Amino acid sequence: MSTEHDTITTPVTTDLLRGFLDVETTAHGLLPHRLPARARRQIPDDQLAVAEAQPSGVRLVFRTRATMIELDTLPTKRVYRGFPAPADGVYDLLVDGRLTAQATVAGGNVRTITDMATQSSEFTEGQPGTARFTDLPPGDKDIEIWLPHTETAELIALRTDAPVEKATDNGRKVWLHHGSSISHGSNATHPTATWPALAAAEGHVELVNLGFSGNALLDPFTARAMRDTPADLISVKIGINIVNADAMRLRAFTPAVHGFLDTIREGHPTTPLLVVSAILCPVQEDTPGPLMPDFDGGTLLFKATGDPAERPLGRLTLNVTREALARVVEQRAADDPNLYYLDGRSLYGEEDYAELPLPDAVHPDPAGHRRIAENFGRSVFGEGGAFASGTGTGTGTGTA
Repeated sequence: MSTEHDTITTPVTTDLLRGFLDVETTAHGLLPHRLPARARRQIPDDQLAVAEAQPSGVRLVFRTRATMIELDTLPTKRVYRGFPAPADGVYDLLVDGRLTAQATVAGGNVRTITDMATQSSEFTEGQPGTARFTDLPPGDKDIEIWLPHTETAELIALRTDAPVEKATDNGRKVWLHHGSSISHGSNATHPTATWPALAAAEGHVELVNLGFSGNALLDPFTARAMRDTPADLISVKIGINIVNADAMRLRAFTPAVHGFLDTIREGHPTTPLLVVSAILCPVQEDTPGPLMPDFDGGTLLFKATGDPAERPLGRLTLNVTREALARVVEQRAADDPNLYYLDGRSLYGEEDYAELPLPDAVHPDPAGHRRIAENFGRSVFGEGGAFASGTGTGTGTGTA
């Protein structure tokens, strides 16, 4: 931590934060959450509890003349027993919207996953550290510090060499998005390189990212959180986690989708709402889950273990979920002209897979995140897309 005497300490408060739904005051500082307390009390396992506390899309936003900024945090990092520890999470600093500097915080708490199948873990306490940014351009500027999407960050203190002011409202629309580990940012190398962050920058919108690794499971508490969160644009990416968890059959899936959308519509009756199916994932296109890790050869790959012959019995595959989602949206769009459907393969399909294959058979690499964001920007924020104007004027066709 800094020993300078000419710095100004600014309390980290919710006025400085964006992209969060709740905060928790801890013994060390402020811990942002991406689900409200009521929802967190209903979380059934540690996997989602860890995922929602990883601040994907959460950032500090303020205005200052400072050329030096320090942020003290206590990270909690996740490692897998028997595998090398991942790189420290990255803090991205943007000046007037441009990525200008990056930092990491060494040390911190460590959560060791002892069993990937059950996500059982052991917790070891550690010490806080400091993300330090120096030699920033002089003069007044808007600062954003995007927190790591791969580890939690308890925010302890913000220090600068010039006063900090609350950022002014930029007038941008708020985009509320829910999805799986790909939306969370799996395999992206830094927080502004996840596909939702890239797409939000392309669409000039403020992102609230409810992408939860392994947990886009149509949970009612997530739908209620989305219902109660102010938003101008909403998207839900559905399919991959339902299939790879083998969480339900077609009979349960279709009404669960209806129920999820019904709940969102209670709070956002006319907001543009986009339903996105899974991107291409060959191992699950026509093979049911559950999805299991495969460490043969020393490299992590995922494989589907279900029996394709059981599809007529209601077992879900990605193709089955896409067909069901399209039917649900087509049916509902007759009375909801602001509801749209987008086939996820338009974001990442056969041609993309041939050029940018999935390294572990499920998650895109950093170039894949960029490709998904580019395609989303063109298909959704571009002319004729569901979010092109954000005014809520739909065609009634149920397509993006």
